[in-house]
Amino acid sequence: MNRLFFSIAAVTLSCFSLAAQDFTLADELRNMYRIDLLPSYREGVVEQFSSYDRTWGNDDGFSGTYSYLRKENGKSVLAEIEGPGVINRIWAPFQMDDSLEFYFDHSDRPGLTISCNDLFGGKYPFVPPLCSNDAGGFYCYMPIPFASGCKVVFTGEKMLFYQLQYRRLEGKKVKTFSLPLSADEQSELESVGRVWNTAECRIPDSGKSASCEMEEETFILSPGQEKVFFETDKGGRICSIEIDAPEAFTGYEKDILLRAVWDGEKEYAVDAPAADFFGYAFGRPAARSLLLGYSSGTNYAMLPAPFDHSAAVSLKYEKREGMKQFPVQITTRVRHNTMARDRRSEGKLYTCWRREQPQKGEYYTFLRHRGRGHYVGTVLSAQGLNAGMPLFFEGDDSTYVDGGMRIHGTGSEDYFNGGSYAVLDRWDKLYCRPIHGCLGFSVPMARTGGYRFYLSDKLSFGEEFYTGIEHGEVGNTEPVDYTSVAFFYSDTPPGQQMEPSEDLRRVYIPERFQFIPQTLHITADALVNFWYLGIRCTFSGTGLVRIDMPEIPEGRYRVYVDYYESPSGAMFSIWQSSHILKEWTSTESAQEKLLEKVYCGEMVVTPYDNTITFRFEGENNTRFFEFCTITLERM
Repeated sequence: MNRLFFSIAAVTLSCFSLAAQDFTLADELRNMYRIDLLPSYREGVVEQFSSYDRTWGNDDGFSGTYSYLRKENGKSVLAEIEGPGVINRIWAPFQMDDSLEFYFDHSDRPGLTISCNDLFGGKYPFVPPLCSNDAGGFYCYMPIPFASGCKVVFTGEKMLFYQLQYRRLEGKKVKTFSLPLSADEQSELESVGRVWNTAECRIPDSGKSASCEMEEETFILSPGQEKVFFETDKGGRICSIEIDAPEAFTGYEKDILLRAVWDGEKEYAVDAPAADFFGYAFGRPAARSLLLGYSSGTNYAMLPAPFDHSAAVSLKYEKREGMKQFPVQITTRVRHNTMARDRRSEGKLYTCWRREQPQKGEYYTFLRHRGRGHYVGTVLSAQGLNAGMPLFFEGDDSTYVDGGMRIHGTGSEDYFNGGSYAVLDRWDKLYCRPIHGCLGFSVPMARTGGYRFYLSDKLSFGEEFYTGIEHGEVGNTEPVDYTSVAFFYSDTPPGQQMEPSEDLRRVYIPERFQFIPQTLHITADALVNFWYLGIRCTFSGTGLVRIDMPEIPEGRYRVYVDYYESPSGAMFSIWQSSHILKEWTSTESAQEKLLEKVYCGEMVVTPYDNTITFRFEGENNTRFFEFCTITLERM
């Protein structure tokens, strides 16, 4: 009788265990907007198929050599996954008329066939903002779960760049993706849309972030002072932090640090310039994401921070010897509750701030960590040390989990869901979206940056984790200055962190600036025609062309131009407003030749006088002036 009872009990517990392992599309969609669930550990390692060059070169999709696993009936197999799992993200830099076929659970017929245009273009349920395109990248975050396997096939003749990210769900009973969506799935999809489409997500009021109290304080912070603006000796969690500090975090000297300590730990959980933590780039506010950023005068962070028995958060105003600094007025608002961390199922929030000019041949590291946890975000500012095109952004990202490489990217802007830097209306300016964005782009300043956060696709690790990025096309050869903040949850504090010293806090200002045709701000007379061909810009006609240089810091500069002489060359001169820099010069010669770095005079740049003007004389469509670059060197 006892044996029978225990047998029945075992079967009953087994059934309850199986039911507890059910996984649905609705579950995954819920993770896309329930920020309060971010500290919770997740099972399943995130991995990725991509078109990266297996020889560690830069052919990450240009030729299509590595853009498939194999060919089947003239089609390209992009991914093949065994066992239960879910596809979290699909990215490509181009929109295509061809289709993707998803073969679920070893079926010989696709369970979903959709054109790339519809996948990224808004056909239900692949709707914005989960599926869209910005900053040159086409992305889909609509989860696609499967019970026992999935094969993804591209029907077109040739696939180029792509990334397909997925998570295995071993031991889970998974409901395979199917259409139409259930009522529950539709409801969750609508909830994601409401949250992601909200311009500002400031009040976390659901789940573990509910029932929050708010502490608000206004104070004057003076150089050399540290102000603790939130402190408790009871367990709980911080649900959000807002800091109103007009102009305090802007500028090239990032002297105000944000610090946090959980449970009396010896290491800071957060120790970073506040500007970098909130996603500023090169002295200015930039990020405006679902989780952190700057909006309407307020810096905000929505990352939940649970702790066991105590917490302290402060701002430290570092003092610079021999430099005049001024007190600043700051208002802080902290929303928190008394729901202490569940030590079995939740990690604590930590960050890793780094600033480095990585050595030739070495990766730049976002985070290297030992312990259990998951990675949830990267903010990166990237400053080239050579003038001109930011070729350092050709580098790929790599992620290793518990000793194995799980993710290898196809380019730095691709990592941030962008594509095609320095191309008009692609990765060429500031873009801010809920979980990714471009922090700005400038060829003259040789700088860019981006942010990316992970929600349902957070990168879980059991023992150790590494993620980093290259600098340059091949071999990490492009000189660059990287500043990053890595965000993660773990049961283990970060190891020895990089100290934000005075030198490392200062924003790097180049001494040399280069302008290329496709990124110029041009205003031309009606009688002047101009067009681009490769790296050349060609002008014809008689009149003026003004080039704006709003990014260049104040100062005195030497001006150089690379231009062509040819049998049909025109006359030109260069001016700064009404002051001539280079006298009238002929570009006519018997044969075409490129004249490099021709000295053209000196100019003083101010916020009110930061343009140069070319003047031309030549018959329209018969005489031409062609140039490649304009270079300014600080004197």
